[in-house]
Amino acid sequence: MRYLLLAFAFTVLLAVVSLFVGVSDVSLTGLLAGGAEGRAMEVFVISRVPRTLALVLAGASMAIAGLVMQMVVRNRFVEPSTTGTTESATLGFLVVTLFAPGWPLMAKMAVAAVFALGGTALFLRILRVVPLRDVLLVPLVGIMLGGIIGALTAFIAYRANLMASLLAWNMGDFSGVIRGRYELLWIGLVCGAMAYIAADRFTVAGMGRDFTTNLGLNYQRVMVLGLAIVSVVSAVVLVSIGSIPFLGLIVPNVVSLIVGDNMRRTVPWVALGGAGMVLACDIVGRLIRFPYEIPISVVMGVVGSAIFLYLLLRTPRAAT
Repeated sequence: MRYLLLAFAFTVLLAVVSLFVGVSDVSLTGLLAGGAEGRAMEVFVISRVPRTLALVLAGASMAIAGLVMQMVVRNRFVEPSTTGTTESATLGFLVVTLFAPGWPLMAKMAVAAVFALGGTALFLRILRVVPLRDVLLVPLVGIMLGGIIGALTAFIAYRANLMASLLAWNMGDFSGVIRGRYELLWIGLVCGAMAYIAADRFTVAGMGRDFTTNLGLNYQRVMVLGLAIVSVVSAVVLVSIGSIPFLGLIVPNVVSLIVGDNMRRTVPWVALGGAGMVLACDIVGRLIRFPYEIPISVVMGVVGSAIFLYLLLRTPRAAT
């Protein structure tokens, strides 16, 4: 508990730093001097606070979704972006944008979540018929499936002259987050809370269908719940922010190396780790070329790929 409190304090510190990093001059002195009607307070309330909340909510929910995905698939090298889930959500968002552009954002998110659920179910179906003799074949299958879905999405977007929109959806970026454009991310927090409540069930389900059934749990219902959580979180983050690669893969793996595999114990650590990593990467992206900003998907891609390679090299490749 003591180390968890220290992690929480460190995440809060990163959040405070995030509030005061940016092109606009927002400082504690400026906030106090300008009062409630000053420009600094206006920027702080409309932009900085929503952006920081979005960073925390997106980071925590995506990390938890990655943990749930790894429990459901029983493989440490999967997450929504390596199983076709994110690509399927993007396809759903594109389809609803083409055929129902006037729908509210919540309805578009729901369609994206349905497509994400379908893509994940297709991935699991493929795993049943493909002989997997190596743990690395599972994410490889997911990456190939995601590539096929992504190619289809790109073709449709090209024919519909929506390539710019598709690029924006695939490029995770918090620079456009303001008050009124991030609130859907609270749904991700609700999904994270559901994952924590059902943590024991996911832990048992991670041991296999037979073991789960022998303990009196409905394996199919646990799987559906896990896939629903992953799909909704992926859709919410995609619609609100864009794609954030590797987050759901590296954070659960690093936490499991330190804390263990009991999901009830690891969920708070994963949530704090995801939020802290997204905050840190966003701060780096804002400072490295100040006053210009590097999208968080670029920073996360560089950091995440390096950590992913380290995990691959240190993990023994056992047969499944």
